[in-house]
Amino acid sequence: MRDNHGSPVPLFHWMNKVPGGTMLIPLVLGSVIGTFSPAALDIGSFTTALFKDSAMPLIALLIFATGTQITLRTSGPVLATTGVVLLGKSVIPGLLIIGLAMFTGPEGVLGISVLAMIAAATNANGGLWLAVTGQYGRTRDRGAYIAGAVNDGPFFALLFIGASGLGQIPAMTMVAAIIPFLLGVLIGNLDAQWREVLKPVPSIVIPFFAFALGTGINLTDVVRGGLTGILLGVAITLVTGGFVYLGYRYLLRRGKESGIGFAAGTASGNAVATPAIVAAADPSFAAYAGTATTQVAASVLITALLAPLVTTWVLRRAGASPAEAERAEAESAELENTAAGTDGKEEGA
Repeated sequence: MRDNHGSPVPLFHWMNKVPGGTMLIPLVLGSVIGTFSPAALDIGSFTTALFKDSAMPLIALLIFATGTQITLRTSGPVLATTGVVLLGKSVIPGLLIIGLAMFTGPEGVLGISVLAMIAAATNANGGLWLAVTGQYGRTRDRGAYIAGAVNDGPFFALLFIGASGLGQIPAMTMVAAIIPFLLGVLIGNLDAQWREVLKPVPSIVIPFFAFALGTGINLTDVVRGGLTGILLGVAITLVTGGFVYLGYRYLLRRGKESGIGFAAGTASGNAVATPAIVAAADPSFAAYAGTATTQVAASVLITALLAPLVTTWVLRRAGASPAEAERAEAESAELENTAAGTDGKEEGA
């Protein structure tokens, strides 16, 4: 059986049938190989470079390419969307977790320490956000990936835990994270041809960097995280994704498209290292770091599975198809421009 493009085995078509599938399926495959046959990816040369070590440079390329798609006309909505994502995904959850710690202490609740909560809750999987918004969102949503660049890793965790002076935020690291995006915006606005050339980049690089990220997720750690890690992952998607959904609905007033907010309800793969980093900054958390690491690892995989499903379900329930709407708008604008050009030629004749 062939698909519409004549492919005897339409792998890409099948992946797109799964919400966020171009990110999720390679991520899971990478984690399986990285867990059960890690040596296969360490043979060196181009094999190791592409399938194990490519995540950061490919994500950087994706960030640059995303920046080129942001024009001066769309920059306002992009910044507004980014602010809403950061507020709902990192700021509000971080404040609530610190508030909870005032009553529970670092032990947290239900066997999930405050360290595990804040490590998983204050950052987002930017790659998955781009994959989901590329399938269902608009340019302003994809541009809001910059929230993931800012909150990726331990920065917000250190910010909230170290509010009393413990820990320092490496500001230059955050600056370095957004430079590719800003350069992309500059190049895309200076030369529209670069914008067109780089438009297909997301569909090309997302499966590759997702696989490479997956190789760093050990399924043994996911199993060790057990029920508490699964519970943490479910809470991350529903609570932090829910906050971003509310921001989309009531601050951005996106109506039927508000379900896109749940795509932010994820935990980044880099969050797995956050408990150890926080424990190094504040040794009082060292006793919780081991368990927190396994719980965060479990939540990374659970949110990668759950967030796209919840996003798609909410969008479909609301009757939204924002990606199609955007394409229709672009086609309509193109037709108008073509018609205007034709009229001008006729008048000149």
